[in-house]
Amino acid sequence: MTESAEPLPVWGAMTAKRFSVVAAAATTVLVAVVALVGTDALGREASLVIDKVFQFTGSAAAVVAFSRTARHRAGVARRWRSWMVAATGSLAVGLAVWIWGQVFFGVWLPTSMLSPVCFVLVPLLVLGAVLAVARGDDHDHAHPADRPVRRPRGRAVLVLDGLVVAGSVFVLTWVSALESVVREWASSGPAFTPVVVHPAGYLVLVVVLLVLSWNHDSVRRLPMLFIALGGLAQSASGWVFAYLISQGATAVPTIADAGFLAGPVLFLLAALAPVRGRRSSAAGETLYLLVPYLPLVVTGLFIAFGTASGVRFDPVEIYAGLAVVLLVIVRQLLTMIDNVRLVEQLSHSREQLRHLAFHDSLTGVANRALLRDRLTAALARQDRVDQRLVLLFIDVDGFKKINDDFGHAEGDAVLRNVAERLLGCVRPEDVVARLGGDEFGVLVDGHRGAAEQIGERVLAALRVPHRIGGREHRVCASIGVCEQTAYEPGCSADDVLGRADAAMYSAKRLGKGMVVVHETPEVARR
Repeated sequence: MTESAEPLPVWGAMTAKRFSVVAAAATTVLVAVVALVGTDALGREASLVIDKVFQFTGSAAAVVAFSRTARHRAGVARRWRSWMVAATGSLAVGLAVWIWGQVFFGVWLPTSMLSPVCFVLVPLLVLGAVLAVARGDDHDHAHPADRPVRRPRGRAVLVLDGLVVAGSVFVLTWVSALESVVREWASSGPAFTPVVVHPAGYLVLVVVLLVLSWNHDSVRRLPMLFIALGGLAQSASGWVFAYLISQGATAVPTIADAGFLAGPVLFLLAALAPVRGRRSSAAGETLYLLVPYLPLVVTGLFIAFGTASGVRFDPVEIYAGLAVVLLVIVRQLLTMIDNVRLVEQLSHSREQLRHLAFHDSLTGVANRALLRDRLTAALARQDRVDQRLVLLFIDVDGFKKINDDFGHAEGDAVLRNVAERLLGCVRPEDVVARLGGDEFGVLVDGHRGAAEQIGERVLAALRVPHRIGGREHRVCASIGVCEQTAYEPGCSADDVLGRADAAMYSAKRLGKGMVVVHETPEVARR
């Protein structure tokens, strides 16, 4: 979510410290109003008026706050706030119509369809804001290098997570209150529909927020947290309202409006909340692992206590509970398959990294580091009997002219041919390495013949013309050979490489296209 860098007036530039003070003050006022209204300390009529006026004031303040913060931003930061302007505006209009009916007609429940329709629209419009934030997160990281590293989620797993959460909440609400609400809805027809759709819409909003938070860093920020809490508060009071209406109540206790009182305040805090940095990937992984099961655990405990106390569950509750358990099993199977795939990819990536670390990227043969490792291991052997360790240091003669006259691409093709021919001159267990530029090394451990034989075989292979792009290129090589016939204490890989290198330069001085063997004095075996 891209925020504007320009200074913003008043609310748009609110710091974290200032926001903490505002949030504490708003919470204090909210608690005081809930206590005042819930106890009917000023009488029921006065409490109802304070209740609805406080809700309307909070909604209107949220409209202003979202409008002002959106005005000084662009792109996604403006779009999601614009959605919230529409949502809180719809809430304010519904409350205004309800208050009008209370003040002028003395009707404590809404009689006009305008209020219920406005209330039903609120969670839908807030959902639009949440989706705008999530889509903006994808666009902000359109380039793969800009995306934070996170565990990839399959769409099937995300859908199952949402269904697990939704199913668990459904079972919980059905067991507690939803059954009677649905029964009233079925008997009352469309007139009761807004009463059910309103809290259900907020539940859908919260589920979507949870699921999106596992894949989108921007949804895990502070404004979205307050929006989620506002949705939960509205949904809780909405279900209580629907339940009481289904039981035939003509007036709702004011304490049942606690969630309705908290909702606008939480939306206002969402407008004022600073957009903080991204959470760590570890926190996202923990959320991903735990959140789908938290509502399931709560629901399971609720059903367990109900069963222990003798409550009999109807078929809807039983089948819904079994469906949720089945969804969890399927989700775990998909997660296990995903984990196996990730382990395989990790193993493959490690092998690729290891290969890149010890092999030349142009020719594919070993590099200097791998040659030194193998040479060090061979020199450490003390049981060499009638088996020589032979190292060839090869400098390709004539390569620079090919590079200069025909370009690096053609020169690279010649180097690849040279590497391939060197591989054909030795055994599979021997090491062919590119040491840099046009220099190669060949390590033969356990050679029983004369060292010159290997060098002559290499010279013969390299003398054959290299046909590249319709042209023939002739190169040869100067080869220095270091032969170790016995264990030599204190001799290192660099010592042997230095001896072979010196022999190679001797070959160059003698006229190139030659093999020179470094004479190593006999060293007694231990």
